[in-house]
Amino acid sequence: MPFDISMILQKKKMQILEIWIKKQLESADLREDLFSNEDLRASCEELLEVLLSSLNEDNLTNPASADFDEVNEILAGISISQARQGFNPRETALFVFGLKESLIEILQEEIKDPQDLFTNCFKLNRLLDTFSITTFETFIKGREEVILRQTDEIAEISTPVIRVWDGILALPIIGTLDSARTQVVMENLLEEIVASGSSIAILDISGVPAVDSLVAQHLIKTVSATRLMGAECIISGIRPEIAQTVVHLGIDLSNIVTKATLASALKFAFQSMKLEVKRVQKDNRNIVS
Repeated sequence: MPFDISMILQKKKMQILEIWIKKQLESADLREDLFSNEDLRASCEELLEVLLSSLNEDNLTNPASADFDEVNEILAGISISQARQGFNPRETALFVFGLKESLIEILQEEIKDPQDLFTNCFKLNRLLDTFSITTFETFIKGREEVILRQTDEIAEISTPVIRVWDGILALPIIGTLDSARTQVVMENLLEEIVASGSSIAILDISGVPAVDSLVAQHLIKTVSATRLMGAECIISGIRPEIAQTVVHLGIDLSNIVTKATLASALKFAFQSMKLEVKRVQKDNRNIVS
């Protein structure tokens, strides 16, 4: 006699829920700091209700059935939420694995014939494994979105444009300068040139670990874009090893003003703008005017 396991599971819904929640509360991987017991129960109740109401003998062997669209939506929402909250893939996958174990545990209690038990557990196992894959894929997508957002935020923070004097901007660059970051550097610098009306911009590369031909090309592009906006660009932070690398690679920076330090670049900028900074004595204190 064939079993309608959807009816069996629906009848045992509350028992399944309690077993599932108990398994997660007893797990060493439970993140109570990120997921409260109330949130855990609410998520379990919602997913179990939708799954059991969608499940029938016709779609049990068809994980791609449209009947499971809402199930997949709930799993996707949980996965993305956990990815953003800081859960790891293992913790998220165990959420679905715990459900599978709870469902199979009930079938073992209800189905006594070994062959029938094996057949129905196999079907249910394949269905829940598909849901696990969906959960994992969605989690990875959510984590990638988090990483991309954090990368953009770090890029914004690590490329500040500083107004060091009226008409003079400085942009210290720390870390590797790649194509994507060069775009951020140029956009930030050009926007600030327009906003401040500055005529001189200093690119300080003291924090760039190494300069190769690609980094040099990015710097040249930034200088060219700055000049198109009517401002002169100075590159500072040219350490001896960087100078040797530039010469060795045959990179032509002869038409660009370069200085060893930011202080030297700032002094050159003052001279270009016909500004004079001098130390004067006043009340026995050194004051720069």
